[in-house]
Amino acid sequence: MNIYEKAGKMALGSRLRRLGELFAEQSAQIYPAYGIEIQPKWFPVYYALSNGGEKSITEIAVEIGHSHPSVSTIVKEMMKKGLVVSATVKGDGRKNFVKLSEIGLSINEKIEVQYADVNAAVESAFAETQYNLWKAIEEWEFLLEQKSLVKRVEEQRKLRESKDVEIVPYQPEHKHAFKQLNVDWITQYFKMEDFDYKYLDHPQENILNKGGYIFMAIYKNEPVGTCAIVKMDDATYELAKMGVAPHAKGKGIGYLLGCACADKAKRLGATKLYLESNTLLKPAISLYQKLGFKKIAGPPSPYERSNIQMELEL
Repeated sequence: MNIYEKAGKMALGSRLRRLGELFAEQSAQIYPAYGIEIQPKWFPVYYALSNGGEKSITEIAVEIGHSHPSVSTIVKEMMKKGLVVSATVKGDGRKNFVKLSEIGLSINEKIEVQYADVNAAVESAFAETQYNLWKAIEEWEFLLEQKSLVKRVEEQRKLRESKDVEIVPYQPEHKHAFKQLNVDWITQYFKMEDFDYKYLDHPQENILNKGGYIFMAIYKNEPVGTCAIVKMDDATYELAKMGVAPHAKGKGIGYLLGCACADKAKRLGATKLYLESNTLLKPAISLYQKLGFKKIAGPPSPYERSNIQMELEL
């Protein structure tokens, strides 16, 4: 069985590389047929310089979408063949400029007919296909510029792993985990304060018995995250004491906890969910914004570390 058929779309990069190598191999046979001594990989650099002007390596790299080292290597290879020479540009001694040599420029005349024949051949091949490869490549380049393949894979991994996370109500046996998950992140960035000890040492008395609620995130039978809503008044609850174990981050646990808390507060009759945080915690602030929280100027905070207050309309 063809390895690409077996591996499927996850081998897209390898299959595109194979297609590119096939094009390069066959293109290499075209240049000699027209009496032109150019390697296919040189063509973008040659074309960028074909108007006879001088350009820096950086300018060429940006224009053709290659890395600076890649262009530098190609230019050196073309120099050895006498196709490219160094150029001096007055007023800018900081950059190395290059241009086509007389030999390089002489190719322009011969290559015009090759351009016409190659374009006609490609158009003919397009006419035989169901899908326009050129437009498909443009679409993929745009998509990957907007969001990299790495980011897309990370999102799918997070989605898959989040399905194994269970959000459950707090139970007395979760008391140690509830405290430790919060102590870990607080002491990583700040210091424990009196209000931390009040809620973390006595969650039953200071959160649950006063109309609040606590959720625990369970992953592979282990408590790996927690978050509470503390009742402020009949219409408002505070989102508080959210913590996720470092080894469990990247699974969307914070978002799942935040959604569970917002839904619970709404079912308890609240119209607003309030929170206090610190702008140093950029991932947390980003999570709150994703949940729909917006910055507000709220009441004075009992926490020394708090420098931002946010609110979510339920």
